[in-house]
Amino acid sequence: MTAAVIGFPECRDPASRLARELGIPFSEAEVRNFPDGESLVRVTPCTGTALLYRSLDNPNAKLVELLLAAEALRENGAQRVVLVAPYLAYMRQDIAFHPGEAVSQKVIGQLIAERFDGLVTIDPHLHRIARLGEAVPGIPALALSAAPVLAAALDRDRRPLLVGPDGESHQWVDAIAGPLGLDILLGEKQRHGDRDVDIAIAGIERAAGRNVVLVDDVISSGETLIAAAGLLFDAGASAVEALATHCLADAASLARIEAAGIAPVRSTETVAGPTASLPVAALIAEAVRGEGWAQPEAPA
Repeated sequence: MTAAVIGFPECRDPASRLARELGIPFSEAEVRNFPDGESLVRVTPCTGTALLYRSLDNPNAKLVELLLAAEALRENGAQRVVLVAPYLAYMRQDIAFHPGEAVSQKVIGQLIAERFDGLVTIDPHLHRIARLGEAVPGIPALALSAAPVLAAALDRDRRPLLVGPDGESHQWVDAIAGPLGLDILLGEKQRHGDRDVDIAIAGIERAAGRNVVLVDDVISSGETLIAAAGLLFDAGASAVEALATHCLADAASLARIEAAGIAPVRSTETVAGPTASLPVAALIAEAVRGEGWAQPEAPA
């Protein structure tokens, strides 16, 4: 069964890198938007496995276009359609926090499970569930760790001190620092609002004179990083940089992060932007091959 990668225009580069890594064809989905906001999607037919590639930051319109693309692929002969969504939205809300709220994880997870034959994502933001398959039931749902990609981006010779700014970042810091034998510190966060965060870092005196790397899965507003960096500089850190799987920060947030002395800020290419410098094609390709979803075309 042959396979192909189909990517949307805003993720052309990472999608085509995945195709090259797998040795299979790449094509770009065409999207037209009508005055009322509707989308028309056109794809190149694929008769084997279609790896439909799109990150789901700013997800609402993207989800509709993905559904249209998946249906077009099936109607034109695809035997299997796998969603490759390096960033997967709507996973954080797994309960109704207030009466009248939809549990978005359940709604979107079920939608994906009904429309796709498999899912690949990287470091999804899960809280109260242990496996992605609980949110996306009935299909192979692969949640990859970006830890190897982030670890490879570190300057090991400088022996940086890795800091997780809050409890949720513990798993990523451990996964990166453990194999490299690097020191870590962990912060605790108390959030009073989207841009009002208090941080405490136990053992912060160990940051004196050290190059510190803040590690997290997602950078959004950046306020947690800014608060942590202030404490680290006060403790005598010589430099503070940031490393994350996904960076959702807008230009204004990135400017505040830079003004706080955090540099460089690097993230993987799961979400396009100025910090997205770390490719994930090899990571995804290994998982795709492991599932038997991609076979290179035989030479003519």
